[in-house]
Amino acid sequence: MNPQHRAIGVVFAVHGAVAGTLATRIPWIQDRLDLSPAVLGLALLCPSIGAFSAMPTASRLAHRIGERRAIRILAAAWCAVLALPALAPAPAWLFAAMLLYGAASGMCDVVMNGHGVAVERHLRRPIISGLHGLWCVGSLAAGGVGILAAHARVDARLHLGLVAAVLLAAALAAGRGLLADRSTEGVPAPRRFALPTRAVLAIGLVGFCGTFAEGASADWAAVYLTEVADAGPGLAAASFTIFMSCMAGARLVGDRLVRRLSAAKVVRCGGSVAVVGGVLVVASRAPLPAMAGFALIGIGIATVVPLVFAAAADTGATPGEGVAGVATITYLSGLTAPAVTGWTAGALSYPAAFGMITCVVAIMTLSAGALRPRTANTATAPATETAAEGAVR
Repeated sequence: MNPQHRAIGVVFAVHGAVAGTLATRIPWIQDRLDLSPAVLGLALLCPSIGAFSAMPTASRLAHRIGERRAIRILAAAWCAVLALPALAPAPAWLFAAMLLYGAASGMCDVVMNGHGVAVERHLRRPIISGLHGLWCVGSLAAGGVGILAAHARVDARLHLGLVAAVLLAAALAAGRGLLADRSTEGVPAPRRFALPTRAVLAIGLVGFCGTFAEGASADWAAVYLTEVADAGPGLAAASFTIFMSCMAGARLVGDRLVRRLSAAKVVRCGGSVAVVGGVLVVASRAPLPAMAGFALIGIGIATVVPLVFAAAADTGATPGEGVAGVATITYLSGLTAPAVTGWTAGALSYPAAFGMITCVVAIMTLSAGALRPRTANTATAPATETAAEGAVR
């Protein structure tokens, strides 16, 4: 693995590890602050609000100080704020901590994805799907450590503080190996605000649908297994791990598929697999078929977000602006998906809710052509058509 590839891979894994670590200690924070479900729900909404608000500024920061320095600063901030939620003495402080947590996450997400595309072009081969696979690996590994810490009743303030320090050191070390900054002389600064172009909206639609299915499945798989398939607590909890593991595995092999096919074909084929998985979930009334359905959904939508980010880099006035525009759309999807799924399940039924999600995946599959490479940008890509599509996606 190339040094720059390795460095940005560590950044992605660290980003995932921070998210996976906090997710395991939310029950501890809820218990310590005696939060009602409604208040906890509001606290968990704050990261998305923080990210949604801060992401448009990320590309301007990277343009001003350079991507390499911006990643080191934002990754360090993302690791540091991991310790804050467990230190909050009251709900209001928790809301503030979670807003900061989301802002650091979203800004780091935009810049590291933009840099990942730059490394991909430097290497002249697809790597972005594998980088997102490393994010999943980091999240799963850190989540496993968090589960052990919670089981051993380790104080979350100590746990999150130690993990934050370790991940901070890893992020700063990785930052030294990142790709050198490209000259910004003559390159216009990203705009503070711009209406999305038609290309951004088309790519954003694919990302919106994929993220919608991902967020809804991740948050509601265990509930679906319990309420519809009559699964026990162990099987219900395992459904999330299986879903995420399938996503991680598919992302790690996604770059090979893009080299052989193309980004649009990979998303289209994956979408077809996810539709089959959705139909299986809707039709299942037993645990194992339902879990198989969620596994297929995870496999099918795994490559959507990384390929959407890579394609977005060619749509804006600058790569960072394109990534930021589409990332904002995908975060909006992640913000709304769990709630819309819950409302649909409450008004109709859980199978009806996942029938809706299956329709969303079908729309994603039909819209995958938006990820075809832009003709104007293929001059700097590899000579073969499939490699060019993989490089700009």
